[in-house]
Amino acid sequence: MLTFNNHFKKLGTDFFSKIIPTPLENSFVAAYSESACELIDFDKKEFPNPDFCQFTNPNFCNLAMLYAGHQFGHFVPQLGDGRAALLAQITNKKNQSWDLVLKGSGLTPYSRMGDGKAVLRSSIREFLVSEAMHALGIPTSRALCLIASDQKIYRDGMEKAAQIIRMAPSHVRFGTFEVFFYRKQNEQIKILADYVIEQNFPQLKDQKNKYADFLASVVESTAKLIAKWQAVGFCHGVLNTDNMSILGITLDYGPFGFLDSYNPHHICNHSDTQGRYSFANQPAIGLWNLHAFAITLSSLVSMEEQKEILANYEKIFYEEFYQLMALKLGFAASDEDVKKLTHQILDLLEEHQIDYTFFFRNLNKLDVILSLSKDDSWHQAIKKLHPQLPTTKNSNPKFILRNHLLQTAIEKADLENDFLEVKKLQKIMQNPYEEQPENESYSNPPPAWAKEISISCSS
Repeated sequence: MLTFNNHFKKLGTDFFSKIIPTPLENSFVAAYSESACELIDFDKKEFPNPDFCQFTNPNFCNLAMLYAGHQFGHFVPQLGDGRAALLAQITNKKNQSWDLVLKGSGLTPYSRMGDGKAVLRSSIREFLVSEAMHALGIPTSRALCLIASDQKIYRDGMEKAAQIIRMAPSHVRFGTFEVFFYRKQNEQIKILADYVIEQNFPQLKDQKNKYADFLASVVESTAKLIAKWQAVGFCHGVLNTDNMSILGITLDYGPFGFLDSYNPHHICNHSDTQGRYSFANQPAIGLWNLHAFAITLSSLVSMEEQKEILANYEKIFYEEFYQLMALKLGFAASDEDVKKLTHQILDLLEEHQIDYTFFFRNLNKLDVILSLSKDDSWHQAIKKLHPQLPTTKNSNPKFILRNHLLQTAIEKADLENDFLEVKKLQKIMQNPYEEQPENESYSNPPPAWAKEISISCSS
């Protein structure tokens, strides 16, 4: 039995619009996450119920949240949930609150174009990557289930429509604050800040400088999140401020990608023609977005405090990043020698275009690594610090959600209505650090045809 506590609704209609989610034709739950079900005490036996996909529960709040955002560096004064509905907020037995958001819910007052629907390919991608990132230990929204249908919608051509139910402790974004700042509505900013602190940062609510502490928490969690992305080789693709969570979790998966051969300038989003959100740019963009967020708190946090707090970002990021890279290299902690070695290895990977994940996973297999590159300078450097090559399986995943694996699963689901590959990928990615010899082929670098895969914002 779900316990509803729709607290965002209590903020009032300055912060959202009431909507009615639109079910899809002949829809059904094609895949679901058992661990996500457990987070909200949901009985998975409810999924086959035909009423589940109709979203008619009288306890639902059915809201489209309002926000603005800087998109590719340009401010857009009103965005909001154009194809998503906050169905409800659930309190579990541990007294934790989770938002349930239906993505692909249909038109809302904030739909700028299109039909408010989502296509199957993007829904499969978000469903799988949410669970894969969680298994990698990277803070993320979760995916309760993937809902498929027979309904067709038009994008570049006719495609199947789908939905996912996404979960997070909050869907408040940097852009949620931005919309009120640029409207000069300081009262709403204070209401929103007090709400977020009460719901998600209760340890701060009695602090004298709670708003500055709130900003500091957002800076820290964002810096650490992006450091984790860089260490695992993850590209978000669309780091607009409306896609940045105040909780420092990965939110709004669109044209994401994991690095194959190491290229720090890799752009995973075909729509990003200037490379603003390239892999190498992600740390700097994180700070840029935090500046955009910090200024929205100007009525609550002085400019001097903002500058002091934002100045900590780089230190936090690099401490986290180098510690993670030290672990990937088999060291307990980072020092100047390990930092130098990290850059030597990254330079080597870039020069020889070596697969990032495959390299680190096989770090202790000299014959495998030397077959990738004739340059053994990295090996000499690491042996100088290590008597033997380290085994680092707990810090280096064997399986990542590569685009060619996703493409195969998407094509089977789309063309054959076969979701077995989606479910298989889900199971494999739930244990990315395990050997899984029966799934060895899923750990290989991508085939040549994978270079032709193009991912854009269109979904």
